[in-house]
Amino acid sequence: MHTLRPRRTLARSIGLPVLALALPLLVTIAWVLRPLGPVLVVGAVLAATALGALALAAWVRYQRTEAAVSPHGIVERGFFGRMHSVARRDVAGVLRLETYRGDTLETVKQLFVVDAEGRCVFRMRGTFWDDASMDLVSEILGVDEVVRAEPVTMSELRATDPKLLYWFEGHGLRRR
Repeated sequence: MHTLRPRRTLARSIGLPVLALALPLLVTIAWVLRPLGPVLVVGAVLAATALGALALAAWVRYQRTEAAVSPHGIVERGFFGRMHSVARRDVAGVLRLETYRGDTLETVKQLFVVDAEGRCVFRMRGTFWDDASMDLVSEILGVDEVVRAEPVTMSELRATDPKLLYWFEGHGLRRR
């Protein structure tokens, strides 16, 4: 069994800029509220403490996120602690492709583990998972991997393979 973890650098690359922006803002708010009385300053300090506690909880959740892949299947512990398992007998194959990020030419690698009906049973996005982790999945499961060479937009993916997407990704804004 191989335990795969999301990119550890992601916590740093998101957490440090948020801290760098939030700390001066909170100090400025406390300084501006100081003449209005101690109650508002205490409220600002409590808000800053609550934000710090939320950030710490998010970091701990991120550190616990993992996917255990073995020849018997996949067991995933998500960011919110939910456990999701997929037996090997339910896996038909692995699909790898790149999707465009929004309206840019930047792409994100994605890996979809699909069942016999083409539904996604496990997904890895290149934003969170490194290439080495994605490379191991089909090898460990012992299934065929299909790699699509051309990047696609989310609209194209929605039209060609709607069963791969989460429920909230399956319906784009309909333009009239």
